[in-house]
Amino acid sequence: MFRVSRLRPGLKASGAAFSGRFVVKTPAFTARRGFRTEVSEDGAGQTIPLPLKDIRIVDLTRVLAGPTSTMLLADLGADVIKIEEPSRGDDTRSWIPPHAPIAQTAPESSSHLPPEAAYFLAVNRNKRSITVNFKTPEGLEILRELIKKADVLVENFVPGKLDEMGLGWNDCRKINGRLIYASISGYGQTGPYRKHAGYDVVIEGEAGLMHITGEPDRPPCKVGVAVTDISTGLYAHGSILAALLSRQQTGKGLWIDCNLFETQIAGLANIASNYLIAGKEAARHGTAHPSIVPYQVFPCKDGFLMIGAGNDKQFRVLATKIFNRPELQTDPRFVNNAARVANRQVLVDTITDILMEHDRDYWLERFTGQGYVHPLSSFVLPNPQTMTEFLSAQ
Repeated sequence: MFRVSRLRPGLKASGAAFSGRFVVKTPAFTARRGFRTEVSEDGAGQTIPLPLKDIRIVDLTRVLAGPTSTMLLADLGADVIKIEEPSRGDDTRSWIPPHAPIAQTAPESSSHLPPEAAYFLAVNRNKRSITVNFKTPEGLEILRELIKKADVLVENFVPGKLDEMGLGWNDCRKINGRLIYASISGYGQTGPYRKHAGYDVVIEGEAGLMHITGEPDRPPCKVGVAVTDISTGLYAHGSILAALLSRQQTGKGLWIDCNLFETQIAGLANIASNYLIAGKEAARHGTAHPSIVPYQVFPCKDGFLMIGAGNDKQFRVLATKIFNRPELQTDPRFVNNAARVANRQVLVDTITDILMEHDRDYWLERFTGQGYVHPLSSFVLPNPQTMTEFLSAQ
């Protein structure tokens, strides 16, 4: 069960004000990352402390990539202080609908504020929030005081912007020599595009992801969630953890340069490797895989199934035990994966004809225990596996 609680006070200072807003705190998500209560040999419960306890992070990020990274660090126990623009806060606070209900205990001083957007709540749990106008001398001084006591600063301003304010890496390292300074941007700190703002959907197109997403005979398509932003947040989160370990050895802070463009290029994985090694440019395959067959969504009598037979052994099981068509495994056109790729359409048509003979429940029963077929769901939360894990975390 989600628990809604007010952001904790504790940073009152001249020129700064708490937003008086509300965040969703989800202990289950923290627990799901491995920090559950263990049972000792004598049967007594023993709680494992969160690994980033006593680590303080100044969060100057907004929207998605940066807040994702700092939220993951907060889940691991870090004290994340989110610095927001005074008049409206993080842009995503107002990205409604949908939004959370306004809590009955909300202070009167926040009655003029809109309800919290679901988007904002998705990536800002377990943080404290403060508004600071650091374009003023008073606000700048407050921020410098926070930096002096921080372990990490994370920012996603256009490169050079914070330098103009006296808050760049070289400025902050003079304030705190142990500070880990993580910059998240669209294109990085160098190169001809360094000053360009970075947007997930633009980077998806520019870095090749959109070119390989969608049906072969349709225009390029963006992914259903902002996967480039989220991946960049994950890279930043991992880099910050590594930097904290590095600081244990050196006693010194360092500067992390993380950006959407390089993250998405790295995320092309085997697609990029195919081009670099074999000169093979990728194409769109819909739900299919360019190098594995069968590995895609198939229709059945009353719905769709995702089937992924990733090797020859799995295909033999598919042909003999599930489809009752043993001749498929010995057919020269399908005898190994390379042959199946070469005869993709023939095999896809054959499997489609077989699946269309029965409904989805029939085939799910046939596939039970095999592990490489699942029904398509509109959303993951109602899934029995999701609910089991969520309840066990609670």
